Amino acid sequence: MAPGSRVSGARTSRTIESGRIALVACGALAQSSAEIAERRGWPLDVHPLPPLLHNQPQKIAGEVRALAESLLPAYGKVVVGYADCGTYGALDQVCADLGLGRLPGLHCYDVFGGASRLQTFFEEQPGTYVFTDFLVRSFARTVERELGLDRWPELREDYFGSYTRVVWLAQEPDDELRALAEAAAERLGLPLTVVPTGTTGLEHALADLVG
Repeated sequence: MAPGSRVSGARTSRTIESGRIALVACGALAQSSAEIAERRGWPLDVHPLPPLLHNQPQKIAGEVRALAESLLPAYGKVVVGYADCGTYGALDQVCADLGLGRLPGLHCYDVFGGASRLQTFFEEQPGTYVFTDFLVRSFARTVERELGLDRWPELREDYFGSYTRVVWLAQEPDDELRALAEAAAERLGLPLTVVPTGTTGLEHALADLVG
């Protein structure tokens, strides 16, 4: 990683010059955030939390609080690489208590695709299931294994019977990712719509936090 940005697994504070910024990030956004920071030359260190926290969103606020509190003494600024992400305002309370900024929106889909566009998708078809590049790559682990579909495929109808389509918000689509997305949608029994988004939305949101 270039000197401008770092990805750290450390959970305790270190002695770091006050000019650096710590990003407490969802693991699903960590790598993209680090790549953007490196390209932009931001003095940003990315501290990821496990992406599987999204399967238990009631734990996100507490985990963000604990990590942010450990980092605040060592950094000039700490920011949060999560949207609300199903915390129903609990993460906003943490940010208010500690004086932190976070990514905008209800979830990371808003960050990548834009809140108004996502609202349109859900209004058009309330049964829309959303992929990001991370979810496409990790589908076998984060969806099939976590929900038990690899062991009990008959549960697919219980979990996904009300869905009508998959929308893939494709940040960096290529042939390999497209094949994985198509295979994942097929395993869910749903048609796939591909919506190229790039990472511009994430970059702009991070720029606002870093700025």
